Amino acid sequence: MKEGIIRTNNLSKNYGKVKAVKEISLNVDKGEIYGFLGLNGAGKTTTIRMLLGMIKPTTGESYLKGEIIHAGCHELWNSVGYLVEIPYSYPELTVWENLEITRRLRFIKDPSTVDSIIEKLKLTPYKDRKAKNLSLGNSQRLGLAKALIHNPEILILDEPSNGLDPAGIVEIRELLRDLAFNKGVTIFISSHLLGEISRIATRIGIIHEGKLIQEMDAKKLHQLRNRTLFIDLEDKKGAQSLLANEGFDSTITEEGLIEITSEKALIHPEDVNSNLVKAGFSPSMLKVEEEELESYFLRIIDKGVF
Repeated sequence: MKEGIIRTNNLSKNYGKVKAVKEISLNVDKGEIYGFLGLNGAGKTTTIRMLLGMIKPTTGESYLKGEIIHAGCHELWNSVGYLVEIPYSYPELTVWENLEITRRLRFIKDPSTVDSIIEKLKLTPYKDRKAKNLSLGNSQRLGLAKALIHNPEILILDEPSNGLDPAGIVEIRELLRDLAFNKGVTIFISSHLLGEISRIATRIGIIHEGKLIQEMDAKKLHQLRNRTLFIDLEDKKGAQSLLANEGFDSTITEEGLIEITSEKALIHPEDVNSNLVKAGFSPSMLKVEEEELESYFLRIIDKGVF
């Protein structure tokens, strides 16, 4: 396996007898958006804190750009932007003043950088507002602005959509996709929202009770979700008998719909429809539905498919 920009090797963290993270091994390539998905308390933030050197792992190692993370790797942070949990700011200072401090701490020479990042994160109407008076969504935007102000090669974001309205979520999604796909930024993003992660990530890892239980390419996610063919018509019993003779086992749902999960029917629902029509049945509805993302997520966790 090619060594990634972000990599962990059997990364674990114990707090006394509690195993918060259990031997997680990840490899994230340049320009990839890796979605790190799990319920609250699954170990996402603990993993991110170890990736950033904020806490020391009990066992295992984490690497950024091939360099092992430790307390003394100061130069590495010039390449990294991050947002962990609630974004920190100076409450009595304005948005502009907070970002000006960040610019100076980052040794960024161009003072116009502050106004540029304010515009990029749609914070211009709030640039003179004190941080303590910002909404949760705009506090999150300020945190993202701090993470992005120095044009990092690596972005590590913990629940970046917290507090954002739907329009804000779409804006941040497009911004991150542009950074990854057009500028080669490597992004590691945690969330408990599978639907949002599936729209942005190129690869997804699911963590549960501290353990990485499944990884998949985002493109393959739909193949792993259950699909069902639903049919509505008048003579359901007669239709069921016909379908059984054609090799399609079915059941009746609580809503009174015929339900078929046969792969053959799902691949060619038009054949099912044709057989019904030829036999004198007239479906008023025939559609294939894919399992909701959240339902898939909970099914994987509940069944313990790991």
